[in-house]
Amino acid sequence: MGPLSRRRVLRELLRAAELDALLVTDLVNVRYLTGFTGSNAALLVHAGGEQVSRFCTDGRYLAQSAVEVPDLQRMIERSGVLVLVAAAAALGIRRLGFESDTVSVDAHTALDEAAGDAVALRRAPGLVQQLRMVKDDAEVAALRAACAVADAALADLVAAGGLRPGRTERAAAHDLDARMRGLGASGPAFETILAAGAHSAIPHHHPSEAVLARGDLVTLDFGALVAGYHSDMTRTFVLGPAAGWQRELYALVATAQAAGRAACVPGTELAAVDAAARDLVVAAGRGAEFLHPVGHGVGLQIHEAPALSATATGALAAAMAVTVEPGVYLAGRGGVRIEDTMIVRDLIPEVLTCTGRDLVEL
Repeated sequence: MGPLSRRRVLRELLRAAELDALLVTDLVNVRYLTGFTGSNAALLVHAGGEQVSRFCTDGRYLAQSAVEVPDLQRMIERSGVLVLVAAAAALGIRRLGFESDTVSVDAHTALDEAAGDAVALRRAPGLVQQLRMVKDDAEVAALRAACAVADAALADLVAAGGLRPGRTERAAAHDLDARMRGLGASGPAFETILAAGAHSAIPHHHPSEAVLARGDLVTLDFGALVAGYHSDMTRTFVLGPAAGWQRELYALVATAQAAGRAACVPGTELAAVDAAARDLVVAAGRGAEFLHPVGHGVGLQIHEAPALSATATGALAAAMAVTVEPGVYLAGRGGVRIEDTMIVRDLIPEVLTCTGRDLVEL
């Protein structure tokens, strides 16, 4: 399903919400609905069809937009958002939805002034994000490619001795990023987390000049960006033979992660996925050391709907892309997190990150 089909489905949501059109200003959503990859654009999706919908960008993207958005009438204006709103009345729009979850107060004031008396602005948060939760075949292919790059880069890093005592966290993280680029990624999906020793107990530790040492737990949380889509994977290693407490901690997280993965089938409540992993950690007496939700959606953004948390509402559907990433963190000692990116499928999820999950002693 390409941009044209996505806009067609969005029109069904607009009609159900009793909106004549939606003003799309979030650039991620613009890309999803048009394929445009530039830094300035807005889109007016009319419930009445393609012929009364409009795409707007500025003169820098005249040639690029002609290639990437050939199937919509284009307007070339620097202040495209306001131009589209001002044109709404002439296009028969009376009730105009806008992405209130991403529009600032000042921007809303400008939109309201441009709309005038003829067009009524209506809040319409999350409509495009609702569509983005379920991935089409092209999106799954991009995610699969991004995960393959991450898997290969990690394998190369380990084979080359890139995780070894005496090396700094920052050097090893930069090495991994370079390997992902060398394998075809446009860059890392987010700032690579590489945390050694006691730092592995900090879920979002920033790589530092700390030196890796024998006996350290080393957690790597990273991903590759390919064709605009993000992969997300976490693996935890031990430098040298693992201590008893490290083996025990790793086994607990691995068991919880396997339970979370198995829960990722259509119809499972989002909170139940979190509970599938978390309940095992709580039963082991480590609940207070599991510091974050079990996972999240992933796609054009590294964190997107649905959230897999204890307070999330709703259920999984086939072809959603999600992560499962339980972790247990012992402050001052070290932590373990294991994470995979997967596609929700009937009976068994399709796991896209293929690096093994057994404890590896380097």
